[in-house]
Amino acid sequence: MTMYGEKVPAADDRPTIKVAAVSWPGVEMEPVATPPGGESGRPGRSRRVRLLLAGGIVAAVLAGGVGLGAYAYAGDVPRGTTVLGTELGGRSRTEAAQALRAELERRADTLNAPLAVTVGEKKAELKPSDVGLAIDVDATVAAAAEADAHAVSRLVGSRTVEPVVTVDQHKLEAALRKVMGSQGREMTMPAIIWTGTTPKPVYPKPALTVDTDGATAVVKAGWLAAEPVTVPLVEKWPATTQEEVDRLVAELARPAVAAPVTLTTDGGSVTIPPTAIARSLRFSADDAGTLTPKVDVKRLRAALGDRLTKLEVEPQDAGLTISGGKPKVVPSKAGRQVDAAALGPALLAVLPKSEGRTVTAELKPAAPELTEAELAKLGIKERVSSFTTHFTGGLSSPRSQNIVRAAKDVDGALVKPGETFSLNGHTGERGYDQGYKDAPTIVNGKLVPGVGGGVSQFTTTLFNATYYAGLEDVEHKPHSFYFSRYPAVIESTIYWPQLDFKFRNNTPHGVLIDTSYTSSSITVSIWSTKIYDSVKTEYGPRRNITQPKTVYLTPGPSCIPAAGAIGFAQDAYRVIKKDGKVLRREKFSWRYDAEPRFICAPKPGGN
Repeated sequence: MTMYGEKVPAADDRPTIKVAAVSWPGVEMEPVATPPGGESGRPGRSRRVRLLLAGGIVAAVLAGGVGLGAYAYAGDVPRGTTVLGTELGGRSRTEAAQALRAELERRADTLNAPLAVTVGEKKAELKPSDVGLAIDVDATVAAAAEADAHAVSRLVGSRTVEPVVTVDQHKLEAALRKVMGSQGREMTMPAIIWTGTTPKPVYPKPALTVDTDGATAVVKAGWLAAEPVTVPLVEKWPATTQEEVDRLVAELARPAVAAPVTLTTDGGSVTIPPTAIARSLRFSADDAGTLTPKVDVKRLRAALGDRLTKLEVEPQDAGLTISGGKPKVVPSKAGRQVDAAALGPALLAVLPKSEGRTVTAELKPAAPELTEAELAKLGIKERVSSFTTHFTGGLSSPRSQNIVRAAKDVDGALVKPGETFSLNGHTGERGYDQGYKDAPTIVNGKLVPGVGGGVSQFTTTLFNATYYAGLEDVEHKPHSFYFSRYPAVIESTIYWPQLDFKFRNNTPHGVLIDTSYTSSSITVSIWSTKIYDSVKTEYGPRRNITQPKTVYLTPGPSCIPAAGAIGFAQDAYRVIKKDGKVLRREKFSWRYDAEPRFICAPKPGGN
């Protein structure tokens, strides 16, 4: 069949497209009278202009050069795009940024107002500027310009783009932790420690803390909406579970010390006894709490002592000693040693076995890690700080001996620029096998006998020496009770393996730790190159003072009396000056609990 002389095409099975008639923006459409019979009643078309908007038709119109494309794509930002209620569509990026900044100026009072925050059960207000809350105008305009908008949407659609909010996560986390206060608790990292050749598990416990990522999201949203924010405290568990700790004890730690291991080299053989295995097999947790076993070959050498000297010649690093008030270089020496990189993994592989406990190692030339030339580049030439604390009991008391033992372990330690020194990492476990003795230590809020008691005094002395050298504090924790022998706030406890003291050498020069002692004092000096005019402490007043209570304890060897001490909170400011100006002013804060007055006697009038 034909119509108007043309052949009729076959039936079209494509879906019907609905079209809508719209007016051309900015152009007046004059209606004209429709003759009798209406438009459909005559073959001609109305003079009224109509646009049929459908996929293929729009493409044809756009290609037809009628100006529709130019209108739809005018400006960098798609038409109909708003941010914070402000129309940015159809503008260039520069114009859109100006419009958005003008809107932020209008909202300045709201955006700068303190944000009400609840962390756990405590409430506070955060100043947006203190935590870096701001709207990134350029990034927001870029997001608006990249908003998904095809040709039709650009003509008749609309879209809202959320502003890009920035925040200083470190400052926000610090502010939220301050609000959290004593509600939170530190994570107990998993560990396996040794008492002689007996492995003892330290089970992980979760931290109760702020979820930084989640808190950041709700704080941003609350700030934009000018609404109070609630940040819950969440438990954060170490990666290694209690079950995995038990598995490591059963499958590695106990079998490791069940029998000796034979080490063979081309220069002879040596037997590694279980005691040396226990000294060198370490279980260390990373920041995520993943517990990993490792054989510390340096500790293994120390534990084997004279056994390895028959096979090896240990290299000696260049070092420094203090003589006549000046650092003196001790030359380095080359050696010949078992290949440590291969020995550690090889020994770790045989420790779980009950048979075939033999390891073969190669003796290789061993160069010192630090030569005289490298040492000279570190610039260790003068004493930059020194700190002394005092103790009673003379050198015969177990507590004094523990202090001296720790001091000897650390004496002569070198910390290169950029390195972080860990006291736990340097000394390792401070147990009976390492020469430490039982002395009073704080456990669960009271003094009890514990191996290594007194090492906190050395820790405090070392902390103060690094503090007054201007070195970066990485990790420390003051005591729960205040002891008058230490400076308030500026002091630190330590406990293997949960509590550590760490500092970072944030100077361009090397750092030498020099320790000395008398029968009543311990001194730590830091040698380097002086870069600051002075480092001093300014204290704020004590506040929130609480009085001690009296607690009666069962008399016996484990009962240690205490006179008690008040509790209080206080701030200390480290003021670092250089070239006559204050370079940094750092705040340290702590809250001491009131130490009970412990009496080793039955409570008067008690049953």
